Amino acid sequence: MSRPIRSIIHYAALQHNLRRVQLKAQNAKVWAVVKANAYGHGLKNVFDALRGADGFALLDLDEAQQLREMGWRGPILLLEGIFEARDLEICSRLGLWHTVHNDAQIEMLSAHKTQQGHRVFLKLNAGMNRLGFDPLQFRSVWSRLNAMHQVEEISLMCHFARTETAEDIMESLRVFHETCLDLPGERSLSNSGAILGHPDIVSKVSVAEDWVRPGIALYGASPDPHQKSADQLGLLPAQSLRSEIIGLQTVRVGDRVGYGSDHVAQQNMLIGVVACGYADGYPRAISQSAQVFFEGGVRCNLFGRVSMDMMTVNLNPVLERGLQPRIGSEITLWGNTSEGITLPIDEVANYAGTIGYELMCAVAPRVVVEQDAVPI
Repeated sequence: MSRPIRSIIHYAALQHNLRRVQLKAQNAKVWAVVKANAYGHGLKNVFDALRGADGFALLDLDEAQQLREMGWRGPILLLEGIFEARDLEICSRLGLWHTVHNDAQIEMLSAHKTQQGHRVFLKLNAGMNRLGFDPLQFRSVWSRLNAMHQVEEISLMCHFARTETAEDIMESLRVFHETCLDLPGERSLSNSGAILGHPDIVSKVSVAEDWVRPGIALYGASPDPHQKSADQLGLLPAQSLRSEIIGLQTVRVGDRVGYGSDHVAQQNMLIGVVACGYADGYPRAISQSAQVFFEGGVRCNLFGRVSMDMMTVNLNPVLERGLQPRIGSEITLWGNTSEGITLPIDEVANYAGTIGYELMCAVAPRVVVEQDAVPI
């Protein structure tokens, strides 16, 4: 058999999280953001669970092609738009909508020969200073697009740099409102943080939102775990990373564990060797305060450096519960144990000095992916 490490994708959790977003979206249509291979979950693994969304938003033409091959006939939005002129031919063939955020994309579109106009989302730089047109340029750019026969319809969008508090997003919303006040077209502004944290803010500045763009919320992690946890937001983990103990070592006071010999036992310990390392996507630089779950939800600290294919954990808490670890005992790295006890991915990410997004996307291709449930 293959190594015991598994990424389990929870179908019912994906459906639950989508419904949670739809409830908060206040009648707006929902783009299910599935960029980066559905945040590392696998586009094919999430498609059926998320097809209750109104559209899918992503970056890559190959992933858009996959969605069409899987039977999706609804809207697909390219969040970064096109990268070269021939991409427009694929957009026409697949019926893709695409973001316009720079002059080069407009030049390619103006030279494009097509009988069918394109649906475009014109992006405003509302203060994030990443992609999008400056507010002073925006209306002239809109007029230019509107005059092109290659463009069938123009929608308007921006992106929030911060959504922790209402004040964080109000300024961007004001810029959007003042810039786009009387321009026609559908609007799309809110990401996961705005949808779940501030669903009523958009209406306060008289911006009627037609589309929302949830990403991380669909996969059961918090857009800002320091403000509210995924559990507090009513989200369920869509992925669990589980493995097994493949070795046991009894160490005594003064014995050293792992590479560098810099982890010295201060007490007699039972060490479990787990089939998971940084080549599987578990962060090498994680703090030794990080924990994993032994069967039944017993928390055990890491002890020793994470290596390429293995990690070592202190199993004394298991012994203190009167349990006996064995080769093959299940270890949950994040997500749900087999008994349904949750170790939040955001907690693990915090000990690694990163965010849950990165851990999801970093799970290596060699990790076997399984689904644990049928549609509900």
